[in-house]
Amino acid sequence: MAPNIYIKKMQFRSPKYEQASIAIPSEAADVSRAFNGTVCSNKGDEYAINNNIIDFLGDEAPAMSWAQSSNHWKLTASIYEDIWRKRSLSILTGEEFPIKKEEKLLIEWLNPQPNKLYLDVGCSTALYGREVKKSQPECDLVALDFSTQMLQEARLKAEADQVDLFLLRADARHMPFFGATFDGLMMGGTLNELTDPLKVLYESRRVLKKDGVFFMMHLVKADAWYARLLQDSVEFSGLKFWTIDESNQLFERAGFRVADQFTKGIVCFSKLLPA
Repeated sequence: MAPNIYIKKMQFRSPKYEQASIAIPSEAADVSRAFNGTVCSNKGDEYAINNNIIDFLGDEAPAMSWAQSSNHWKLTASIYEDIWRKRSLSILTGEEFPIKKEEKLLIEWLNPQPNKLYLDVGCSTALYGREVKKSQPECDLVALDFSTQMLQEARLKAEADQVDLFLLRADARHMPFFGATFDGLMMGGTLNELTDPLKVLYESRRVLKKDGVFFMMHLVKADAWYARLLQDSVEFSGLKFWTIDESNQLFERAGFRVADQFTKGIVCFSKLLPA
């Protein structure tokens, strides 16, 4: 894969010093070539880049629920997208809902533009991020997750798709970006797994520009009593479910307004704008 001429050097915020920046070389986004090295801020804090994955966590992994910890298993990462994610919406909605339909809605609502910057929050294998980059090769894309295994799988899939993106291992509750950095955000299913969803939404609002768009897919509480029993039974693992009204109240508390919304069964898509 030839290097993408549109890749720009990135400026991230130091996880330790809020006023310090860290320059990320553009070569890190070219996943067709293994990139390894170390980056640091002007305060001296250093972070490794291993096989294109920029690691801002190191050994300081945050406390997590069982549902979150399963994302660190190599088996989960290897089967997540092809075995589960591409079929999940059909399973969850009870009718045919191909992944292409979801991707079409993502591109329609996010409307990626050339020379704009986008963030895939809790990206897993960067399914959304890769689709946005394929749709608009002239944009820049950062895919953030706290699982090394998921990011390694994201790198392999990005290389296969011949798309370039920055892969960042970080905690979404404390995003290493300056305010109003991104033109658009996306999150696919991660909201239900978060231990502190409001904090992540606050951070998402902070790093999104005032005219930006946040594309959100998450699961809501089921209407049928037997389905709710099933949802209640898995909440011990760390999964959370809200009604649509509760979800929208959560978005509003974080500084968003719902510009558009589409639900099918327990699957909800929301187009969020800064309030």
